[in-house]
Amino acid sequence: MATLFAILAFVSIGTAVVLTMMIVNEISRRGVKVNFFLLRLYIPKYIHQYRQLTLKETGKVGPLYCPCVGSYLLALVFAVAYLIFK
Repeated sequence: MATLFAILAFVSIGTAVVLTMMIVNEISRRGVKVNFFLLRLYIPKYIHQYRQLTLKETGKVGPLYCPCVGSYLLALVFAVAYLIFK
């Protein structure tokens, strides 16, 4: 059971990383200066900027925001479940 939770946590992290890179690409396209050297530190900032930009443009949150945040939350839940069942 613990192995299943570990695999699900890694899949969730992989999905979150891909979605985060898509968000960084989108905000870069919209003119936000992206610091690639400190990207890992600025990920929450860029996700928040993506949310603000898409809300301002369309009145709705962008399509990448919820799956990205959800993937990070699922990874956290699966990692805690892994530690509990280990």
